[in-house]
Amino acid sequence: MVHFVGAGTGATDLITVRGQRLIENADVIIYAGSLINKDLLRAAKTGCEMHDSAAMTLSEIIDVIKAAAAKNKDIVRLHTGEPSIYGAVREQMDELDKAGIEYDSCPGVSAAFGAASSLNIEYTLPGITQTLIITRMEGRTEVPELEKIEALAAHHTSMAIYLSSGMMERVQEALIKGGLSPDTPAAIVYKATWDDEKILRCHVRELTLTGMEAGIDRLAVILVGEAIEHTSYDRSRLYSEDFSTGYRDSKKKAAGSRGSRKRAAAIWNSGIRSGKLR
Repeated sequence: MVHFVGAGTGATDLITVRGQRLIENADVIIYAGSLINKDLLRAAKTGCEMHDSAAMTLSEIIDVIKAAAAKNKDIVRLHTGEPSIYGAVREQMDELDKAGIEYDSCPGVSAAFGAASSLNIEYTLPGITQTLIITRMEGRTEVPELEKIEALAAHHTSMAIYLSSGMMERVQEALIKGGLSPDTPAAIVYKATWDDEKILRCHVRELTLTGMEAGIDRLAVILVGEAIEHTSYDRSRLYSEDFSTGYRDSKKKAAGSRGSRKRAAAIWNSGIRSGKLR
């Protein structure tokens, strides 16, 4: 059995409980050595076979899995962050399907959410935006025309831009070309939640200079949008006193209900005293 496991953003205690247990029980671990926190591997049992996939091709990874699966070994394919986002897992799964090897997936905390926790921000602020776009600048991997940063920037939502810190100037140009104000709040978060994390707050017009001065050209997520500064937004209706939910009546409704009960009680008591209800 193969378990695709998300290692999370970097901090070792941000892996899921399930992911930790899978690592502890694995006979073979194939890990993304250039990206994951290797301290996670300390949880592996004695004798666990380790493979760093940083220097491996897809066929070499599949060969290791096939050899281990033939011996009924428990295999963990450890990916950085959340494997379903830029994890290149589908191509591995397709090969396992061809080979008749069973697999499952264990989610992880993606960089956008690790960065949000480090900045203590909410991406979806009422009155600002209710959408978070996760995307990337086109590089060796092409991006569909309608998904290019210029097109997505036109929506003026919160954005988390992955795999693009080495193309900061292009990102900046694309965001402005797409219609974002150069003064739109932004942040560059390098190695979110790691011990050597760096948080650089700036504006879209300053992205290139900020990244250059800090020497950041990889391992960072770029955050963009008014929600980054959260200086002006509407409060959520969820906790508003005049808003009812399936678990709580609004204060106004509750007060009305109490008033109705009091009036009903007063009428009842009046009827008792007058003898009409005896």
